[in-house]
Amino acid sequence: MDTTRSPPPSLLFLAASLLAAALGWLIVFAARRPSRRRSARLPPGTTGLPLIGETLRLISAYKTPNPEPFIDDRVARHGTGVFTTHVFGERTVFSADPAFNRLLLAAEGRAVHCSYPSSIATLLGPHSLLLTRGPAHKRLHSLTLTRLGRPASPPLMAHIDCLVLATMRDWGEPAATVRLLDEAKKITFNLTVKQLVSIDPGPWTESVRREYVKLIDGFFSIPFPFAHLLPFTTYGQALKARKKVAGALREVIRKRMDEKMENGGAKGEDDEKRDMVEELLDAEGGTFSVEEMVDFCLSLLVAGYETTSVLMTLAVKFLTETPTALAQLKEEHDNIRDIKGKNQPLEWSDYKSMPFTQCVINETLRVANLISGVFRRANTDIHFKEYIIPKGCKIFASFRAVHLNTEHYENARTFDPWRWQSKNKLQSAVGASLFTPFGGGPRLCPGYELARVVVSVFLHHLVTRFSWEEAEEDRIVFFPTTRTLKGYPINLRRRSDSVV
Repeated sequence: MDTTRSPPPSLLFLAASLLAAALGWLIVFAARRPSRRRSARLPPGTTGLPLIGETLRLISAYKTPNPEPFIDDRVARHGTGVFTTHVFGERTVFSADPAFNRLLLAAEGRAVHCSYPSSIATLLGPHSLLLTRGPAHKRLHSLTLTRLGRPASPPLMAHIDCLVLATMRDWGEPAATVRLLDEAKKITFNLTVKQLVSIDPGPWTESVRREYVKLIDGFFSIPFPFAHLLPFTTYGQALKARKKVAGALREVIRKRMDEKMENGGAKGEDDEKRDMVEELLDAEGGTFSVEEMVDFCLSLLVAGYETTSVLMTLAVKFLTETPTALAQLKEEHDNIRDIKGKNQPLEWSDYKSMPFTQCVINETLRVANLISGVFRRANTDIHFKEYIIPKGCKIFASFRAVHLNTEHYENARTFDPWRWQSKNKLQSAVGASLFTPFGGGPRLCPGYELARVVVSVFLHHLVTRFSWEEAEEDRIVFFPTTRTLKGYPINLRRRSDSVV
């Protein structure tokens, strides 16, 4: 006889009800999840070819005369200022949206952190100012401000003035043909070397500078495995050049360390004459290692050498192509020279009396965009509009795409320094958020004012001493860095009323 008892009908009904409720909840949850995923997705885009993604397309695009072809094409295709691609070895979200760029710059150290392609990271070194994060970056940034962020210092102003004039005296009398970019790089490199290691222009600085050219060329090359064994590649040559530059700096630093030990660790008496190596040796009880100091100095040489020299060259190119702007600039500087007298060096007060010069510099920075943008990596999921950029994703915030957008600047791709004189949104908080040639947030370039001073002093002595014309047609290229293709050769003639 079967002794098993069937469950009461009430229990069966309860179990069936609970099962139905659970299934219903699962159905609703499953129905909702795809919708949520559809609304919380990566920005649109494509990853391109396996492994290399769209890297080759990006490189070929920036070798054209168009300043922003890669981003322009994808913004037009996807209808949004934020899109996804795959470059330099990983998936990357590109932003041409000023609101998203502001978010990234302000969120440094929290929602995002600095992250550059491995080619740049390897060539600069892990202790460079560009790559350090958190407290390490803060202390290096502070040290940079101490040495390079005070251009009002009379010794620094005097040194800039003397260095520019010394370079111009080598141009010949009464006429000469020079490649302006090469001459500008001599000025900026020698100035930075002097501030870092107190070495005057000579064979040492020139030999290091030649290697720097190869190093910088490797920044946006493809970092092939075992590239150091392939010296015929751009990246292989850059690695070799990096080793030579680091070795030269390491030798100087160790020599200074030995001298400091011999002097019993005493500090120099004149703080204004101290250089960056002295600051590093004394900072935080002398805890910086040799390799930390080498990486830091190497990265500052890159910043001082490349960007300011290109800014000087392109300002002259744009002025040459805009005669009315050149005439107004000459008038401003001739007036300064008439007031000072012909043989008096420029001072801080003279720099502050160059308003149109600052308009020219602003417009050159905007049109040429020496720093096209910055790389960041998401520390957490970032919600922006209908998109979610997932934690760990690489992000590139493009300054150039914003600066050249006609929604923000009328006739955006035309050089117009007068736009900075009018009382419009460019002088407002909105304008400040749109114009970011030196970055922003905790990583605002500490040498931005020094760069303006160097360019202003250079333009002053150029226009008050020379007239010039293009020696041959030249054009701007944007890869691997912004520059002129031929170094901008010009024919110079000394003005009859100039000082020697």
